[in-house]
Amino acid sequence: MAETVKRVYAFGKDADGNNVTEGNTSMKMVLGGKGANLAEMANIGLPVPPGFTITCQTCMEYANADNTWPEGALDTIREYREDLEARMGKRIGDAEDPLLVSVRSGAPMSMPGMMDTVLNLGLNDQSINGLIAQTENPRFAWDSYRRFIQMFSNVVMGLDGDLFENAITAMKNARGVASDTDLTAEDLQELVREFKDIFSENVLAADYPSLVVDGEVQFPQDPMVQLQLAIEAVFGSWNNPRATLYRKQNKIADDLGTAVNVQSMVFGNKGNTSATGVAFTRNPANGEAEFYGDYLVNAQGEDVVAGIRNTSPIAELKEVEGLEEAGLELEGIFTTLENHFRDMCDIEFTIEQGKLWMLQTRVGKRTAAAALHIAIEMEKEGLITKEEAVKRVDPEQLDQLLHPQFDKNATYDVLARGLNASPGAAVGEAVFSAADAVAAAEAGRKCVLVRWETNPDDLAGMIAAEGILTSHGGKTSHAAVIARGMGAPCVCGVESLKIDAEKKQAVVSGTDVVISEGDVVSIDGTSGIVVLGAVDLVMPELTGDLDTILEWADEFRTLGVRANADNPEDAALSRSFGAQGIGLCRTEHMFLGDRKQIIQTFILNEDEAVREKAVNDLFEAQTGDFYGMFKAMDGLPVIVRLLDPPLHEFLESPRALDVEIARMEATGADAAAVAEKRELMEKIDSFAEQNPMLGMRGCRLGIVYPILPVMQVRAIATAMAKLKKEGFDPKPEVMIPLVSVKAELEKLRGVAEKTIAEVEAEQGVTLEIPIGTMIELPRAAVTADDIAKHADFFSFGTNDLTQTTFGFSRDDVEGEFVPQYLAQHILPYNPFATIDRGVAKLVAMGVKLGHEGNPDLMCGVCGEHGGDPDSIHIFQECGVNYVSCSPYRVPIARLAAAQAALENK
Repeated sequence: MAETVKRVYAFGKDADGNNVTEGNTSMKMVLGGKGANLAEMANIGLPVPPGFTITCQTCMEYANADNTWPEGALDTIREYREDLEARMGKRIGDAEDPLLVSVRSGAPMSMPGMMDTVLNLGLNDQSINGLIAQTENPRFAWDSYRRFIQMFSNVVMGLDGDLFENAITAMKNARGVASDTDLTAEDLQELVREFKDIFSENVLAADYPSLVVDGEVQFPQDPMVQLQLAIEAVFGSWNNPRATLYRKQNKIADDLGTAVNVQSMVFGNKGNTSATGVAFTRNPANGEAEFYGDYLVNAQGEDVVAGIRNTSPIAELKEVEGLEEAGLELEGIFTTLENHFRDMCDIEFTIEQGKLWMLQTRVGKRTAAAALHIAIEMEKEGLITKEEAVKRVDPEQLDQLLHPQFDKNATYDVLARGLNASPGAAVGEAVFSAADAVAAAEAGRKCVLVRWETNPDDLAGMIAAEGILTSHGGKTSHAAVIARGMGAPCVCGVESLKIDAEKKQAVVSGTDVVISEGDVVSIDGTSGIVVLGAVDLVMPELTGDLDTILEWADEFRTLGVRANADNPEDAALSRSFGAQGIGLCRTEHMFLGDRKQIIQTFILNEDEAVREKAVNDLFEAQTGDFYGMFKAMDGLPVIVRLLDPPLHEFLESPRALDVEIARMEATGADAAAVAEKRELMEKIDSFAEQNPMLGMRGCRLGIVYPILPVMQVRAIATAMAKLKKEGFDPKPEVMIPLVSVKAELEKLRGVAEKTIAEVEAEQGVTLEIPIGTMIELPRAAVTADDIAKHADFFSFGTNDLTQTTFGFSRDDVEGEFVPQYLAQHILPYNPFATIDRGVAKLVAMGVKLGHEGNPDLMCGVCGEHGGDPDSIHIFQECGVNYVSCSPYRVPIARLAAAQAALENK
């Protein structure tokens, strides 16, 4: 069967030095980010080891066919493997001069450390002799072979990596040496034999019958078998738990697949003129234009990111004897790559006996602070425009800058110091495993994950923890890179921390301090310090680079951004974050705490005089609340939603009362007291509804209990009148919730207007208070032209609109079926987190019809979707005037709105 798509692409040079690369950087969806950028580096003349890339689409064909190779794919891979051998003048597995290759993953979207890699593939019991002969370096050869067996066994066969690490540790102890590099060729040859025995003892013959020789499983000697199994393992790693979780966290689609890059090996472990490293063209923590990264002499790439050996800073590379020229060449390549890609680049490189090779480049992960600084500096340098600078910063990343920092006025003793790997501060109980971090978070306890060094399997714990603390690894280690991407504080490489994960404790060298599980620790990822005990944290202010980017964003956005706030403190905070008003003030939140008893009295007492007093008490309290809110937002609109939830939410739980009554009866309590409790329970039961979210709530409350909207509107108008007399410019608006027919709005609007007029007469001031409604029911959206005739504004309550459109309970959405829907791809995402396109159609319809009924209608969105960047892009298309979100999402919404406007330009 003829191929309809090309499955494999070559990159690098041929034997005559001609570039035969078939791809480029625009092909990331086909070649993955790594393959596309390898091709691009080859195209611009950088030193790239030759190889070929198997496409992402082949991965998905393989996965969708139940891990069966598509017809002709293996033949194509064989052709490209033979072509690579011809270009290199060597054959994989050759006994005299073997070609060794790496097999690396490479998804379209960067997923650092989430998928698998195999190095030194092609070594076997024959080709090891050819490698020794060609390099005249037995130690290097045997080190490469033991690394290959170890990595292949772990990555491809799924064996526990500790089986091999324990064997290495035992060998070092037996030889009395501290480092792997101190082991001799003979030691490494013995390790190879041990590793092969471990392989045979732990791989099941039933799973791999083709590897059985003379009744025993043998490490595969055929390089073609090695290569096929390695490619299949990399394909399989697309769906491993850590990769799946990472995609979910970063909103990466599950159907993209990963490419596989088969590349000729170059070696950083050929002695002291060889090295390997990871670098960034700018500092990914703060964005400063400096050479940033780590390298190791006489090592392979996995050694750098695994944190097994302590690294050296990249700036020192050009000063090391034997590496000077390569170090200078690397600095020149930094500039070449940054100018070519017009962004900060993340680089992996190897120096083989003084010769520099580029193994990877990609747009580098960075902290939010660095992203802002880099965007602003590149705009100043003329590399990018102001529009590009605004588009380049991920809105979700801004959340990092709103995380706590150590209070500058706090006093504390520094217990230990490490590398400032990811900024921000965290306080929590020390936990020593990912599972314990998840358990602590589920129990509502804040924790700090303490590890020797994290690995990809720790991702769930890293997400659950407030911060991450490691004793090993550099600024490009797994912990550092993942923490920066997540916005989690991280201090790594704290060498004085001696961690015993089994005992769940850490000893601090040079002190008598032992940190045990549950002890509270504080870490500052900005300065790299560790403190025993809790340090007071403070929130940062919107200044500097963040302020600059948000000012630029405000130049481009067309959507307004308001905040959801229910008290003066949140209102003031929202304003400091740049909110242009309050899009939703939920008055039910003002009835909690000490005031809950007042609303309970109103609900449960049938005496009109008692009820009237309760309403008067609520009026006094609400007037004070509104006064503070309107004053904090002076000159800006504040939309106040009248009471919305069903009344039972203000009452005690009938189940709890039933238990209390049973306990009273069992303990012989006074019969009158029991009877009183039972009467209370019966009253509360009378308010019970089968589906309260679709029952007596919203405008229905105002119609059944007209005294409530009168009280609330009077409080709003009275607070406004008082402020106007004091010289302020309050701008409240009244929102009537859950309208489904125009008559509901018409009736309650009349009540509100009459009440406002009464307050005007009493106070002797003119009060202009717009009155609108929340569109949160499908019927309201499709009849918006009629409803708009009685509304000054619409505010789309997309939480309820999603609930009533799907028929999903928003309170139970995290139960069983929606997670199953997501896992089975019945839904692409949680519709309560990102607006569903079907629900968005109702919003767009409501806006269009609403303007037909009232051309001057103002339309906004006040559901939680208003702070979600993906949803904001959709709302831009719907034609709303503004979005409203929680205070801490305001900066995110400002930036996302600018990007949406630029996208639709």
